[in-house]
Amino acid sequence: MLLADLAATSAALAATRSRLAKRALLVDLLRRADPQEVPVVARYLAGELRQRRTGLGWRSLAALPSPAAEATLEVLAVDAAFERMSQLSGAGSGAARLALAGELFAAATEAEQHLLRGLVAGEVRQGALDALLLDAVAEAAGVPAEAVRRAAMLAGAAEPVASAALGAASPEEALSALATFALTVGTPVRPMLAASAPDVASAVAGLEGRPVVVDAKLDGIRVQVHRDGDDVRVFTRSLDDITARVPEVVAVVRAMPVRSVVLDGEALALDATGRARPFQETSARTATRDAEVASATALTPFFFDVLHLDGRDLMGEPLARRLEVLDAVAAGHVVERLVTDDAAAAQGAFERWVAAGHEGVVVKDAAAPYDAGRRGSAWVKVKPRHTLDLVVLAVERGSGRRSGLLSNIHLGARDPAGGFVMLGKTFKGMTDEMLAWQTRRFRELEVDDDGWTVTLRPEQVVEIAFDGVQRSTRYPGGLALRFARVLRYRDDKTAAEADTIETVRAVTGPAAPERFGTGETAEVSEGPEGTG
Repeated sequence: MLLADLAATSAALAATRSRLAKRALLVDLLRRADPQEVPVVARYLAGELRQRRTGLGWRSLAALPSPAAEATLEVLAVDAAFERMSQLSGAGSGAARLALAGELFAAATEAEQHLLRGLVAGEVRQGALDALLLDAVAEAAGVPAEAVRRAAMLAGAAEPVASAALGAASPEEALSALATFALTVGTPVRPMLAASAPDVASAVAGLEGRPVVVDAKLDGIRVQVHRDGDDVRVFTRSLDDITARVPEVVAVVRAMPVRSVVLDGEALALDATGRARPFQETSARTATRDAEVASATALTPFFFDVLHLDGRDLMGEPLARRLEVLDAVAAGHVVERLVTDDAAAAQGAFERWVAAGHEGVVVKDAAAPYDAGRRGSAWVKVKPRHTLDLVVLAVERGSGRRSGLLSNIHLGARDPAGGFVMLGKTFKGMTDEMLAWQTRRFRELEVDDDGWTVTLRPEQVVEIAFDGVQRSTRYPGGLALRFARVLRYRDDKTAAEADTIETVRAVTGPAAPERFGTGETAEVSEGPEGTG
């Protein structure tokens, strides 16, 4: 299959909002793919490269070669090129990687370059969500969607499931192939996810008065730990294997009185008082090389669920039963929880845990099974919301469904000494009406336009919600907002009334400078269109 076929489908996906139309496009392309191409096609349709890291970034693609006039690139050849880039390391690897990227992009047509750039930068905004892709796989294979979803949850990825379903000669053979996917100790499954609620009362009310489990929401690394005898493996939320980087987590689980177990939880760094250290100190461990582990900040695991114990799968058991098992096997390493049907008690726990430095709470249905890979109403997270009134300093052109609109805004806090200090970028929280309005408004404030970024007169105030502040070497103020999203534009305020950089530094209280941490994470809302 030519990459041009995939690029054309991606463009068509971005141009329609209809889920039925999107699914039809996906089904058509999947049916045209050869069996060996299905894993690559499926991942690209989901907007991702198969390689976790290629060494390329947005800045690497700032100056692309002229596009090819004729489409010749095949999807397997493109995947192989990115695989070669991902394997490069050591002296001269940067130059070699850029040379390979240059060759690849020079062989791509304009439409293919657009797709490749989006895949590298993580900004393919075509609305082909993973759930929709799985539904398309089911339709293309002629099998029930639930069978495909279940297999994908247990496989931890869509590609092997798509290959199994679409590589079968008949729907009956496809169902048989999908039925072979099961929870296997040592193979990560997609983690169960939580929906969001604005407050504890809403989260509890959504469970219709039934007793709920209220977990403290820890600000750590999501870990899924598999033990089979003495063999222990640790996976992240994105199913990356980080076993060698977290020996202390391995030691804790290896000491448990079990033969085999699969646990879900968080690992985080604690200070001498037992309080959570800044998230970035914890997250830095996922990038720590094996040789650096001994001197790195120690992590402590806390578990909130168990999926398997000594040959017995527990995913279908109610949460209340799973927690009984968890308490028996992971004593001393269980997330603090409250079981209650009283919204006031749940609110009290929320306030207590936030004061202790945690992110908030997760309200859970005590009767719910572990629904791997799904974000439903059985788990609902609640976090305190911070807001700031900031000034829009610039805006970037949208892509995909936002083509022709001004989308990703650059956020600045007021500097009392004069000017504004940039804190990051976001495109999140914008309605269609807001996008249309800001496109007109920002053209009125335009100072410069380099073809991608439109620099503005710093006059428009916007109210931003965010989850926290962290240090960042990317911006002059040394700070960036985590999970920034737009609430509303404030035409009732002038830029002189915007919040100051001192307000940002103090937003988490007097101890804020110590709580910012160091380094950067992907949770900062920045980059062209982002991935959210």
